Amino acid sequence: MTSLAPVDTALLLPMAAHVALAALLYVLLTIARAPAIWGIGRRADGSNPWATVEPRISANLSNQFEWPLFFHVACVVLMLLGTRHAAIALAWFFVAGRVLHSGVQVLTTNVRLRGLVFTVNFLAVLGLWGLVLHAAFEHA
Repeated sequence: MTSLAPVDTALLLPMAAHVALAALLYVLLTIARAPAIWGIGRRADGSNPWATVEPRISANLSNQFEWPLFFHVACVVLMLLGTRHAAIALAWFFVAGRVLHSGVQVLTTNVRLRGLVFTVNFLAVLGLWGLVLHAAFEHA
């Protein structure tokens, strides 16, 4: 029976932080939908006080399963190939960018700012994939 190579777990914490962000968005979405679905928190006129923000929360939650997929895959591969300090920094840069992106998307309608903040996530993941390729070629 062969044993598996040790896994470098340094990237688990930023990955878990992104999962926690997605979980928080699920909670916020549930709260925002409560007046419409359960009648909890409706205004006196029967309207939902969260009606304008609910679609933005929903859209942001969907965003957590698009580009971040490449983040998580890169992190898993790097955990198998060996994590470098640059990977840990890029992973936290990605998480910070995701938090900022969520804040901008949920709390504002500023699409330009959201695009600029997304660039942080985009570049961080490209950097992680650069490290994946570098590590893969080193191990080849």
